[in-house]
Amino acid sequence: MSTVLPPGPASNLTPEPPSAAAVDHGSSLWGAAFRRLRRNPQAIAGTIIVALFVLVAILAPVLAPYGGDALPGRGEIRPTFIPGIGELAAYPLGLDRFGGDVLSKLIWGARASLIIGLVSTALGLAGGMLIGLVSAAFGGWVDNVLMRFIDILLSIPNLLLAVSIAAVLGQGATAIMIAIGASQVPVFARLLRSSMLQQNNSDYVLAAQTLGLSRRTITMSHVLPNSIGPVVVQGTLSLATAVIDAAALSFLGLGGGRPQTAEWGRMLTYAQNELAIAPQLAFLPGICIAITALGFTLFGEALREALDPRSRRG
Repeated sequence: MSTVLPPGPASNLTPEPPSAAAVDHGSSLWGAAFRRLRRNPQAIAGTIIVALFVLVAILAPVLAPYGGDALPGRGEIRPTFIPGIGELAAYPLGLDRFGGDVLSKLIWGARASLIIGLVSTALGLAGGMLIGLVSAAFGGWVDNVLMRFIDILLSIPNLLLAVSIAAVLGQGATAIMIAIGASQVPVFARLLRSSMLQQNNSDYVLAAQTLGLSRRTITMSHVLPNSIGPVVVQGTLSLATAVIDAAALSFLGLGGGRPQTAEWGRMLTYAQNELAIAPQLAFLPGICIAITALGFTLFGEALREALDPRSRRG
């Protein structure tokens, strides 16, 4: 004898769609994080800004009307540094004190900032991960010695440490990249060590030890890969800091090179004397620095939320 179901709303007979948490459940950590990033407006905004910055830097030879060190208006008098009506096509944003096209310098400055930011962050990431890995893997007196050294570095403000290292190494882009990278090492070292120590208490480590796997195998094949997430997030955020620090060191005269070389921090330096008659010479590179740093910060914070289970939003 069949049972007749009482009439009711159709929604009672239709299965509910799976929630976002159910979709993420059982998927890989990075796959689930990517899906959450696609739904996060903050991540989308940061990605757009970073993508535009990278495209401008890569396509600088195509986009810039003149070369980075070119002086198309050299010898011409520009008391206000603002192009006339008939010169807008040649110099849309005017000329600087050396006769360089401001628009071209802004575009080429993006390439300089991208190279310095990527290289310095890579150096800091490599050095910090090496120290953090050795400290967490060996422990004991090795951990104590390395962490006391990191504590000393952390006690010095980041920019002050970078300025000190750059002053010792001398002027130039290479010195700036090494200085910024060295100033980032303590953060990466502490973060990786903390993450690895947390992973060492996980159940899968105990299971691997029970199976007889060596300590080296457990550390390199299981603990380290599962500890990389926070370090990657910090690397994204450090790119914003690297762009700002690079501009600050160049502003202080530690960037080397010729005065007319296209670099945002150097542009700010030589715009100080013209603030009263041409404030855009300082505002434009400053805005570029702020927007670029904002893009990396937005993306980094969104990535941190996507990878952190405690801050996941359905």
